[in-house]
Amino acid sequence: MTNKSAPLFLFIFFLSISLQAQDVLFLDKEQPAEKGSIQDLDWMAGYWTGSGLGGDCEELWLPAKDNGMVGTFRFMMNGSLIFSEYMNMVEEDGKLSLKIKHFNRDLTPWEEKEDWTIFKFIKSEGQTAYFSGITFHRTGDELMIRLAMTNEGKKSIEEFRFKRTAL
Repeated sequence: MTNKSAPLFLFIFFLSISLQAQDVLFLDKEQPAEKGSIQDLDWMAGYWTGSGLGGDCEELWLPAKDNGMVGTFRFMMNGSLIFSEYMNMVEEDGKLSLKIKHFNRDLTPWEEKEDWTIFKFIKSEGQTAYFSGITFHRTGDELMIRLAMTNEGKKSIEEFRFKRTAL
């Protein structure tokens, strides 16, 4: 690399890091979800198969009805079910949120009976939906989900890559 191309390379490198960091957005705990319409997210409906967390994943979203979309997620490793999720994307008072309940293989819940893991809506741009801590992005028959995770105090972004699949 010549000295003249080094600044351009560094600019592109830092720009790509900056864009990656913005793939998952966050709201403060006290901030409410932003306004949005469940109809704007109908592009998520379908059966999706792919990978994430080092295993095989399936995600199914039913079309929007009554201001909500219902979905399920299944995580398999080496042919065995590890955990599943019940997902409910709801529009309440013009604001969107994604509510998830996780279940072990034997259907024991991770969350308490009345609790959900909740992601508050931030914005949508075309076929990209930003919730606080999770981003959904569709390109054709591919869906990418980027999820902010914390494990033993270490923060990371996990990426799930899916392809639309017929049932």
